[in-house]
Amino acid sequence: MKFFRFLLRVLGALGIVLLIIILFMVTVVDRSHYKEEPYYREWKQIIAQAKVDTVAPTGPLQVGWAKVNITPDRPTPMAGYGNRRGKSYESVHDSVYVRAMVLDNGSTRAAMVATDLLIVPPTVVERLKAKLAATDISFEQVYLGATHSHNSIGGWGDTITGELFAGEYNPQVVERIAQAIFQAILQARDAMKPAQMTYLETVDTLNIRNRLVGKEGGVDPEVRSIQFTTQEGQKAILTSYGAHSTLLGSGVMALSRDYPGVLVDSLERGTANFAMYMAGAVGSMGPVERGKDDFEEMVNQAAGVRAAIASPEAVKEPQSSAIIQTLTLPLPLREPSPRLTNIFVLRPWVFKWAFGDYPVFVKALRIGNVLMVGMPCDFSGELVAELDAYARQKGLNLMVTSFNGGYIGYITHDKYFNRDTYETVTMSWYGPYNGAYLQEVTRDIVDKVKK
Repeated sequence: MKFFRFLLRVLGALGIVLLIIILFMVTVVDRSHYKEEPYYREWKQIIAQAKVDTVAPTGPLQVGWAKVNITPDRPTPMAGYGNRRGKSYESVHDSVYVRAMVLDNGSTRAAMVATDLLIVPPTVVERLKAKLAATDISFEQVYLGATHSHNSIGGWGDTITGELFAGEYNPQVVERIAQAIFQAILQARDAMKPAQMTYLETVDTLNIRNRLVGKEGGVDPEVRSIQFTTQEGQKAILTSYGAHSTLLGSGVMALSRDYPGVLVDSLERGTANFAMYMAGAVGSMGPVERGKDDFEEMVNQAAGVRAAIASPEAVKEPQSSAIIQTLTLPLPLREPSPRLTNIFVLRPWVFKWAFGDYPVFVKALRIGNVLMVGMPCDFSGELVAELDAYARQKGLNLMVTSFNGGYIGYITHDKYFNRDTYETVTMSWYGPYNGAYLQEVTRDIVDKVKK
């Protein structure tokens, strides 16, 4: 009997200790509206004070392009699926690159960079900033994006969760990627030639689906492209689409760019001398899987998107002279609180310990009547349609891309916040109303560049 009383006392003490630990780590969801929060007022101050130079072009539009191969010389960890547990790839299906275009109109210069990576890692951004500091192109003038392949190289995440999704951290990988981006920008800058720009837009509903709620929700079916044609007839094209690059499943241990790689290669074998791809508003958007295996599905997906680009129904708006505007602004947010359930969340300090604490920002690049807005997240395609309409009212064609060099998880439509899904619980880190908040952020940027 004495032993059992002793055991109960011990268990009671352990229970109290466990409860204290839980209370120290866990709290409840903050459901206050975003407009009531300090971070919203801070954003409004940031956008009001932001300076966007609207300088008239003093010369013809010029463009240069370059790519740098970042395929390792030996197998390294892959990034994309947590259930791989950081395993290295076993073969190379297709090489991975960093691609860049640099634009100049005589008064303003800007760079666009697309990486064949899951995201543009914050660790890489920190190294890139240091490298750009000594050049005539600052980080604020660089627009970043990723193909979002889940079969590309990892090793770039220096946190617990970073290593879960991207394998063991290797600072040499970070340096190699940052150096490749830096070299691609410089090579593109040094190769600039006068060019005409054409915006292309068409709809592809056959190769995209709402993977979060199916037919209950909408999709962003637009294929958006910017094409540059030099006086010698050379063509470079940047394309963006909303379907996730997840046709290669977690069981495929081959390095690959997924369908964006097939698309880019096919464009370069066809009408383009150079092509690059940025994942669009991929949150909640999945590809349509058609084929006997993952690799055939990639080919079919790319063929569908390419057919949309080449469609005679595509909207074409050429410009030989264009305003160029760049904007990089800090993005205030609610304190991070990754959810355990629809009620309980981890406290901010736990998030920062597990996920890191890197700067978060939003990027924008205006080229003539095209406005690109880069988000630090998987931004939901369901949020784009009304933003498109708003931008058109202001005379702008909007391209929203994801993975701008910061990362805050998934931003889905607010009406799904209470759903128990991977996107809305596991990958939702900053509380409710972020869909509406980032939509407002985008509208504010549209208004700012049009002043």
